[in-house]
Amino acid sequence: MSASGTAAAGQVEHMLRQVTPGRYDAYEALLRALAQDRIWMLLWHGQAGSPDAQYGNMEIDGLGYAPCVTSAQELAASGWNRSHEVVTGVDIARALFPDRWGIWLNPHAPGGGVGIPWLDLRRIATGLDRMPAGPLRLAEPAIEIPQFYALLSQNAHHTPAIRSLRRAWVQPALGVPYLAIGLDLYDTSQSSVDTVRAMMQQSIGAVPDGLPVSTVAMSDEYDPVAMWLRANARPFYDREAHAQAGPPPAAGSAYGYRS
Repeated sequence: MSASGTAAAGQVEHMLRQVTPGRYDAYEALLRALAQDRIWMLLWHGQAGSPDAQYGNMEIDGLGYAPCVTSAQELAASGWNRSHEVVTGVDIARALFPDRWGIWLNPHAPGGGVGIPWLDLRRIATGLDRMPAGPLRLAEPAIEIPQFYALLSQNAHHTPAIRSLRRAWVQPALGVPYLAIGLDLYDTSQSSVDTVRAMMQQSIGAVPDGLPVSTVAMSDEYDPVAMWLRANARPFYDREAHAQAGPPPAAGSAYGYRS
């Protein structure tokens, strides 16, 4: 799909018409089209490329969005009489998500258009297949796997880079649910990351067959799983706490998730 051809823009607009409440598959298809296309950002102030250029802004349900349109035809239909800037979906995603701004596609259209919140811009910016499709349902894990938690805690105790571990059960909008392990590290140098990766590989053998497990960096201020873990989950392994209480129990003990 060409970023400069009208066929690409037509595909985005086609996907936009398919999006309805609950149609997460259509919404994901829209995100994929945006990741390969360009959009027309509406400038409230300044000209495209000028240092004082500012996008328009709107707030919906407490979230900020920059309005945009999906083609030159939609720009004309919108009646926008100020300047605009044509950018790729990937570039605008990279520019806006760090400040927690999303985009709103075709707000002038019947029905009000569709908003893409900043969390999904982050997925576009970093790769849609690298992160689970939202909205995510998150909860404490109900599955009882004490042997895995005990082995993981034991191995973490021997991995000095790890400060603490948390856990969550993640249900994406599309795809299979999985167990997320939140990794809180003393530092994120490459050597520390390598030792933690090796620790997870040593521990993963205790996971029951068929149970997907993923990790998330607690230092990632933009990751929705990490944000939930910081706000809602107490560590099941905490180096400072265990330093006072003694070494963690051996694998196979009752240490682990408690209802």
